[in-house]
Amino acid sequence: METFTTAVDVLQREGARRIGILGVSKGAEAALLTAVHDPRVDTVVALSPTSRVWCNDGPGRDGAHHPFRSSWTWQGRPLPFVPMDDSWTSPEPDSGPIAIRGWYELSERTFAHLLPPAEIPVEAARADLLLIAGGDDAMWPSLPFAEQLAQRRRSTGATVRLIARDDAGHRPRLPGESPLSASPHFQYGGRSPCRVRVRRGSTNGIRPTR
Repeated sequence: METFTTAVDVLQREGARRIGILGVSKGAEAALLTAVHDPRVDTVVALSPTSRVWCNDGPGRDGAHHPFRSSWTWQGRPLPFVPMDDSWTSPEPDSGPIAIRGWYELSERTFAHLLPPAEIPVEAARADLLLIAGGDDAMWPSLPFAEQLAQRRRSTGATVRLIARDDAGHRPRLPGESPLSASPHFQYGGRSPCRVRVRRGSTNGIRPTR
């Protein structure tokens, strides 16, 4: 987290009046955690977020993938995290891109005792929070994660806005973006591009508009 709070230092020195962070997927995890630990962050836009800290995504500074370790530190200390269950195997053929959502869902069940300390306490963040997630996310269950984050905010009276659509995948397209290229390694999910109607604080009643 020190990398991001140092960037906030720079923005403030340059005269920024309001500071916002936009993150996608693992970047959304970082954005949310930065807002939790740095009250100078005014706004966070978290696309396909997670509600908890996960283990390292790729090798650490020592170049090793295992054993799993936290992705983030705060004041030099690793944040509690959820590791991955390496017993998972993909149901897809070996030759094509795979959906790894099931790996995260299995890991949640296997390491259920580690979930509470790894939760991202977004209720403690001063920043305004916008969550964007799809129910057809094939990388990880970002919509259930986003609903957990929203509920955590609502439980303390903090504001939150959640934009969701059941058939949206992992990587929502931003205004003006062209269609994204398919990955040779991973399935991202998503069956059709669309707009959504936004309602504050809940997914209840959100419906797509074309």
